[in-house]
Amino acid sequence: MTLCARGIREKVFDFTCPEKEAKILDVCTGTGKQAFAFGKRGFDVTGVDFSEEMLRIAVRKNRSDNVRFAIGDAENLPFKKNRFDVSCISFGLHEMPELVRKKVIGELVRVTKPHGKIIIVDYALPKEEIKRFLFYHFVRFYESKYFPEFIKTNLQEMIHGTGLKFNASCEYAFGCVKIWKYEKV
Repeated sequence: MTLCARGIREKVFDFTCPEKEAKILDVCTGTGKQAFAFGKRGFDVTGVDFSEEMLRIAVRKNRSDNVRFAIGDAENLPFKKNRFDVSCISFGLHEMPELVRKKVIGELVRVTKPHGKIIIVDYALPKEEIKRFLFYHFVRFYESKYFPEFIKTNLQEMIHGTGLKFNASCEYAFGCVKIWKYEKV
């Protein structure tokens, strides 16, 4: 799934720094690893994914009353407007064509409360040219057909006009993964 993902879930939690009693949405939750990272710290978490097979694994692994999972399409989230304090998508955007990515980001904005946080975690190109070259050519062998276009996309430009304000970002795994934090305005 992800290159050098060990420890990334805790890093995402620390970087997000959710307020006490925040309600958190984990979109494209897969087997629930990010949802569990938020949940083990006592947060109310809902993980949503399109794949019933992945959600079966998440439900089987779930040992928390504060973490729930639901079937749902990231393009049309089954939640009311302004429901969550934090909405997160980890390693999902690179699996989608550009128009779908834009719609998913719009859905994250819709379900997040005003001044809430939106966290995006995904691949990024390292700054050093040789690492950039090696990473790109290695990852494109096992990732979706959308990866090459995604990795060359300027996320800030794609986010422009969505109602989000860039807050901060940090790199992980030698710059191969990036965490972006936005605020819904």
